[in-house]
Amino acid sequence: WRIGDSVAVSGACLTLAAVEGGRFGAGLSGETLSRTTLGLLVPGSAVNLEPALAAGSALGGHLVSGHVDGVATVRDCRETDGALQATVEAPAALARFIAEKGSVTLDGVSLTVGRVAGVSFEVTLVPHTRSVTTLGDLAAGRRLNLEVDLIARYLDRLLDAYRTAGGVPWIAPMLLTRTRVPSTARIRTRCSPIGFGRSGERVLKTPVSGRDGS
Repeated sequence: WRIGDSVAVSGACLTLAAVEGGRFGAGLSGETLSRTTLGLLVPGSAVNLEPALAAGSALGGHLVSGHVDGVATVRDCRETDGALQATVEAPAALARFIAEKGSVTLDGVSLTVGRVAGVSFEVTLVPHTRSVTTLGDLAAGRRLNLEVDLIARYLDRLLDAYRTAGGVPWIAPMLLTRTRVPSTARIRTRCSPIGFGRSGERVLKTPVSGRDGS
């Protein structure tokens, strides 16, 4: 590791400011301290470490940015055939981003979401995950850094922008019609408030009649 590299520490992406032997140093901003549990660390605390993923590397979990959204709380834990099943409570503002069979990151560990009920959700830690991360000894009351799914976060932002503007999201299902022309077939959109020009720029579109050449 070198100065300037990015490393996730229990799920929070930090920039290395000093590297010496087997140690490194990183600064914590006020934003990091307010949204994560890193301010609770003391000498001897165990943390999960993960370097940045290099382009072209295998993606074994899901896309994780290291930008922690908030702190979740473990409500219950129970052993099941060597695995640990935990019920975790998310902050109310983040609960809508968590879906059954979706992905979530807890203290930097990518996990699959099980059952979801309100602001609570379940995750299962297999023996391997328990042995190589700090989540092996989870107990009720423990606080964890939570990062919601990256795609869900951006999708919600896009939808919110269009809702605020009183428009219809361009990603909503659109009515497609097939226009018949000699030896070719073209797909046209109808009643789409936003379209894309040939060069990729966004252009306003008016409802079309659906006739050939419209």
